[in-house]
Amino acid sequence: MRHRSLLILTTVLTTGALTLTACGSRDKGGDDSSGKKQTVVIGVDAPLTGDLSALGLGIKNSADLAAQTANKQNLVPGVEFKTQPLDDQAQPSVGQQNATKFIGDKSVVGVVGPLNSSVSQSMQKPLNDAGLTQISPANTGTELTQGDGWKTGTKKRPYKTFFRTATTDQVQGAFAAKYLFNNAKLDSVYLIDDQKTYGAGLAASFKDTFTKLGGKIVGSDHINPDDRDFNAIVAKVKATGAKALYYGGEYPAAGPLSQQLKDSGTNIPLMGGDGIYSADFIKLNKKATGDLATSVGKPVEQLDSAKNFIANYKAANYKDAYEAYGGGTYDATWAIIQAVKDVVTANNGKLPDSDLRAKVLDAVGKVKFDGVTGPVSFDEYGDTTNTMMTAYKVTDGAWKPELSEAYKP
Repeated sequence: MRHRSLLILTTVLTTGALTLTACGSRDKGGDDSSGKKQTVVIGVDAPLTGDLSALGLGIKNSADLAAQTANKQNLVPGVEFKTQPLDDQAQPSVGQQNATKFIGDKSVVGVVGPLNSSVSQSMQKPLNDAGLTQISPANTGTELTQGDGWKTGTKKRPYKTFFRTATTDQVQGAFAAKYLFNNAKLDSVYLIDDQKTYGAGLAASFKDTFTKLGGKIVGSDHINPDDRDFNAIVAKVKATGAKALYYGGEYPAAGPLSQQLKDSGTNIPLMGGDGIYSADFIKLNKKATGDLATSVGKPVEQLDSAKNFIANYKAANYKDAYEAYGGGTYDATWAIIQAVKDVVTANNGKLPDSDLRAKVLDAVGKVKFDGVTGPVSFDEYGDTTNTMMTAYKVTDGAWKPELSEAYKP
């Protein structure tokens, strides 16, 4: 998902929270005799080119800002944080190649990303086998942390190295269904997903909760996320008399789908998850007014803790906006920074000579701090303990918050 227009942030960061993604190398122990700092690297994996680059570039920039802030504050004496961003092009095969590169660079102590749950599925095992911490600010596929049995109540963490600052599809889809049925008072929905891990999971969670509430799914379909001509499927939606369309997927297809729906004379809202919560959705859709999206955390405009982040991001003159995952990225990177700090503190103020990755992994599971998205910590599955969600509506050419609440299915 790309961002080149509005500065939209789903997650918010607190004044003291710091993040980092880095590339580099380190010597043994803390400062050497000349006072030279040692470099600790945090890898960043995201789509930096292609249709989803808006969100990917926001992830890259937000991690970079955190690393720079940590260095300016000398958060860990003797240590300089750097970021090593790699472009996964939103492709699982490329993400797996990037994971191998991070593993091979012994200065990398953790990885922030990726954006797409399907990409993460290709990265989890190699990173886990290498004992390299991974924290995603955007992955929502529930199975990534709770295993494939989560739908039947059998939760089992597949990989001990995977964490996330984003809520799961189970939470987000259920929250969207509750909002649409109880708040928007829309009781019949046509359901579409793009067949990708993220989109399909989101649609399944939405359907489960919506029908339990008494809502009706009057039709369902799948699309190819690369398609841009949706006239055939729009005709199906129109014929059902649905009061809304719920789309599990991302904005490059959601924008044209919404506009073609309204061009047909069917003036009903399209609703989606954080995959459509982007300024680019509105740029791709001249008739976006009234469309809905959910995203993690409270809107940045409502949080005093985000003021420094917004000001510092602007002052850094990044070309691209931080978009939906800026705050979550800052929190994810800061969790690794905090872990490094805890490891150094426990080692008499020096970087350990060995097993740094293992020690950082252990420390990440115990971190607790006030971050961009609120209190940051992880549960036994590696999931964020913060389940605050917000529903947004396109009003006057921008996403405007409608409802925020902590939600658990």
